[in-house]
Amino acid sequence: MDNNMNNEITAEVRGGTLKQRLARVKRTRWIRFAIVAAIYIAWVIWLGSWWVILFLPLLADIYLTGYIPWTWWKRCKNPVVRYIMGWVDAIIYALVLVYFIFIYIGQNYQIPSSSLEKTLLVGDYLWVNKMIYGPRVPNTPLHFPLAQHTIPVLNCKSYIDWPQWDYHRLKGFRNVELYDIVVFNYPAGDTVALKMQNPDYYTLCEIEPGGRAAIHANKEKYGDIVYRPVDRRENYVKRCVGLPGDTLQIKDNIIYLDGKPLDEPKNVQFNYYVQTDGRAIDDATWDWLGISRDDQLVVPITQPNEKFGAMSIGLTVNPDGTVPPVYQLPLTAEMRDKLRKLTWVVNIVPVPVREMINVYPINHDYGWTRADYGPVWIPKKGATLDLTLANLPIYERVIKNYEGNALEVRDGKIYINGSEATSYTFKMDYYWMMGDNRDMSADSRYWGFVPEDHIVGSPMFVIISIDKDKGVRWNRFFKDANPDK
Repeated sequence: MDNNMNNEITAEVRGGTLKQRLARVKRTRWIRFAIVAAIYIAWVIWLGSWWVILFLPLLADIYLTGYIPWTWWKRCKNPVVRYIMGWVDAIIYALVLVYFIFIYIGQNYQIPSSSLEKTLLVGDYLWVNKMIYGPRVPNTPLHFPLAQHTIPVLNCKSYIDWPQWDYHRLKGFRNVELYDIVVFNYPAGDTVALKMQNPDYYTLCEIEPGGRAAIHANKEKYGDIVYRPVDRRENYVKRCVGLPGDTLQIKDNIIYLDGKPLDEPKNVQFNYYVQTDGRAIDDATWDWLGISRDDQLVVPITQPNEKFGAMSIGLTVNPDGTVPPVYQLPLTAEMRDKLRKLTWVVNIVPVPVREMINVYPINHDYGWTRADYGPVWIPKKGATLDLTLANLPIYERVIKNYEGNALEVRDGKIYINGSEATSYTFKMDYYWMMGDNRDMSADSRYWGFVPEDHIVGSPMFVIISIDKDKGVRWNRFFKDANPDK
């Protein structure tokens, strides 16, 4: 709140009828009020909720009439009260400003994992543009603006559950497009075991002995089980590789949309076994390749079955049974080609994909892996899908959790909201998100579709970047966060 403005109000406007108060208002304050009121009315029009215009008289009182003693503490004779309330006034004003900026304009976001390397690096702090797709009106309006769901140190919720508003997105500049890097709320993050958040709650229910009942009964191991509203769930960042209405399939790590291969971004990485002639890779080579310390994984191969497996995929085992050093590394095509030119690198072999469990939908065996997945149709708003017992596991979470329907199967038949259903018409658009570091990314292959109401925005640029091993990366300041667009 403008302190000079309030001093003027308390000195000149306080007291008298409305007509007398308005007559004493200076022209400069009328101009300031007109500017603020115009901005506020434009925001209400953009918001599309005309009842919010009812707060306009409060602005008029702050700038013009002064009926409400907004700065009563300035007239207090106790200097301690004046000092404390001065700080409270400044903090509240700053928090309200930050609240509106973070909701309607943009927000900072830290890259916590390597799922988008080398496009975005661990330690990058991004500015996320929320206006590009249109900012969401918050589902949970009463929240502390500097914390996603938990207040640090206090370790308590940063939001109040009531009220909860329905999903509404303001008009943006465009929709999500193919190859966009997108920040969104983690779809499987609605229910969380606080002491074991990775893997997510739904995966835990499938893989842990005793399932859901055991997880809820063992607070010492899993902690409290809490529900989080959409806008209070963890923020994730991935690349959009599938749009509403697309049919996506992955064959041998190549993404196909409607049967056509998708051009990969420049920095897509896959895991490889890299074997040398006996020497260890030194720090200069790691720096030359741009591989972080966390990704420098040495693979021990000592047991007979491990040696047999190594030979079966093309790695070298010496006649005396020793195995030259083997590393498992995430490599782009450019990094792989660099390594191939080194005479002391003897083998570069893709890491085989063996697992067929825990890809989405969890514990429904379609024979899919992270490298060979689908085909799966991505739901589109207004489109109708024929439902069968065969495809229901793929869309069950969409129908129940994201679109709020009661769904059950009885006697081999599907029932939605109590009525037998052979088809379903979707209420929202959905997207398929994957990381560029394909073999190290927990993405849609593991937890499915991203609903439109979970979309937060798109990163614009890197604010700062800090390598935990080497310090500040000065060359990344203000770097484009979405270079493939």
